[in-house]
Amino acid sequence: MKEINITTTISVFNGINDLPNDIQSLMHLAIETRKNAYAPYSHFRVGAAILLENGKIVLGSNQENAAYPSGLCAERVAIFQAGAIYPNAKIVKLAITAASDSNPTLSPIPPCGACRQSIAEYEFKQDTPIEIYFMGESGEVYKSNSINNLLPLSFDKTSL
Repeated sequence: MKEINITTTISVFNGINDLPNDIQSLMHLAIETRKNAYAPYSHFRVGAAILLENGKIVLGSNQENAAYPSGLCAERVAIFQAGAIYPNAKIVKLAITAASDSNPTLSPIPPCGACRQSIAEYEFKQDTPIEIYFMGESGEVYKSNSINNLLPLSFDKTSL
């Protein structure tokens, strides 16, 4: 038997004001988009903003459904919309913010497993890493240089 040691590196910013200006703008768009979330069941609102290589910005918010599996997370709403509208544009950066209607969300909230897999699919498709910034409603912002930091040993088409 042998062991595999997997190391993840995440950069930590004290808050939005410590981010580079372009990321501050992207995160503020994600915060505004979070307000458009349809979250009558979880009362947990998520906003996402994607910067494409062509300079376009694509937004997404979580959209719930009484039949829970039928809803979509903000990250997938944004990433699928980017793929539908700009199929050949690479995703450069993704900003994510989450807030609860009932409890303060002060820790960075990473993408769920399904969103990580969807981000991995697009990162693999474009053969370029996607910078991912995520936070709660306020406080620290985490940055990952690639989905590989959040989803090591990922599953992609080479596994099929």
